[in-house]
Amino acid sequence: MARPFAEISFTPSVRETQAKNGSANGYAKFLEGTRHEDLISPIEASFIAQRDGFYQATVSETGWPYVQFRGGPTGFLKVLDERTLAYADFRGNRQYLSTGNLLGNDRISLILMDYPNQKRLKIWGRAMIIGAEDDPALMQRLRAPDYRADPERAVVIKLEAMDWNCPQHIPQRLTFEEFEDYLAPFRTELAALKARNARLEASLGQQN
Repeated sequence: MARPFAEISFTPSVRETQAKNGSANGYAKFLEGTRHEDLISPIEASFIAQRDGFYQATVSETGWPYVQFRGGPTGFLKVLDERTLAYADFRGNRQYLSTGNLLGNDRISLILMDYPNQKRLKIWGRAMIIGAEDDPALMQRLRAPDYRADPERAVVIKLEAMDWNCPQHIPQRLTFEEFEDYLAPFRTELAALKARNARLEASLGQQN
């Protein structure tokens, strides 16, 4: 846990609640000492590049949070530099809730999940909406080669803080593609057994 995360998350009411529950002293160290900006290291960059979706939260002008799941081709959330993330935003149901929220309040939060390995990365930032026609070079950089849809805009996120969350209570889940790695040894064994069975049947047939 780094200081930028603590500065954003440990509001006065959170600190008061920590004090009431006996954890304030343990977390106080994260608000002390020299402040260093959070930067995306190769470890975070690699983790981000392997994701095919994330949970995204924005806040409306009336103060209500809006959380949605954003999915796409693996690696569609791009690391542009050590403090900048971006993704291409394609046409959906045209409610534009996240887009509208970000135009009124640029704060954004992401949770990136790795269910098979029970890892979770939380990201806080400030987002900027860039129309596809306003920066064609950026759109090309964010475009997925095998994804035919054209992006309407880019969401560019300047990192404010991030934190690797405790893996406790993260359920272990697999996609069909991820489950294939687990099935491969069984498929190989099954193929070998079928081949052996065929040879045995052929041998018995010759004896008869």
